[in-house]
Amino acid sequence: MKRIILAIVNLLANLKILTPIKVARLKHFYKFHKFPNYEHPKDLNEKMNWIKFYGDTSKWANLADKYKVREFIESKGYGDTLVKLYGKWDSVEQIDWESLPNQFIMKMNNGSGDVIICRDKSKFDIESAKKRIAKLFSIEYGVTTGEPHYADIKPCVIAEELLDATHQPIPTSSLIDYKIWCFNGKIDYIWACYNRTPEGTDVGVYDREWNYHKEFSVFTHHYREGKQIIPKPVCLDKMIACASKLSEGFPVLRCDLYEVDGKVYFGEMTFTSLGGFMDFYTQDFLNMLGKEVDLSIDKNYRGE
Repeated sequence: MKRIILAIVNLLANLKILTPIKVARLKHFYKFHKFPNYEHPKDLNEKMNWIKFYGDTSKWANLADKYKVREFIESKGYGDTLVKLYGKWDSVEQIDWESLPNQFIMKMNNGSGDVIICRDKSKFDIESAKKRIAKLFSIEYGVTTGEPHYADIKPCVIAEELLDATHQPIPTSSLIDYKIWCFNGKIDYIWACYNRTPEGTDVGVYDREWNYHKEFSVFTHHYREGKQIIPKPVCLDKMIACASKLSEGFPVLRCDLYEVDGKVYFGEMTFTSLGGFMDFYTQDFLNMLGKEVDLSIDKNYRGE
């Protein structure tokens, strides 16, 4: 029954019968079995959605755009964290496959998790990649998750250097994604994700002193508890400094970084993690992080 309800909500969203805020309210109810209080938000999910629908999101589209955000990172003095860019194209037909090196990774500038990895160009199926990219171009990202700012991102596909996941603190099947929670430059917690596949990922919450906090997570078949504690990143101080600088002026955002061979790399900036319906944290932790979000710095905030 729940799957049928979700399918109906997605259908009505795609048909533009439901407004984004109605989609968000229904998605929240689907996840948590209660309607959210966006008008008087308390926890992290509610406050992210308050900003999404009532706050100043004028910069969100450019900063959530995985291509355009590169200019912002440069302007903040962290251009050295950008992964090498091989190309950017506005359609499948424009992609210059000949110019790409033997290894690379391709992604949409407005997508989430939909990456195409080439480890050996001589064995890479270009025709299959073309079909997959064409399908990604056809998706109106954000419609079924109540994230209207994605509609302002002009889709494109980019190719970047493939970072080596074997050059990390522990052996993992994917890069360790250090997802840093930022509150107007203040950093307290980092959510680490690794061994990622379409079926799930290992996760864990750490504080800025790198103490592990199992009690903050709700583990599921998709969000699994990692089998070991990740060693403290060598570049943790630089990661925190980078995320702090990038998040200045924003009530809340998540800054995703990597560490490979002792070097920090920028991943992306996210303003609405999981659409603002995060169910992989305990309610106590969501409440705790919600208290860190100061909505008064948003120019549209008028008080309770």
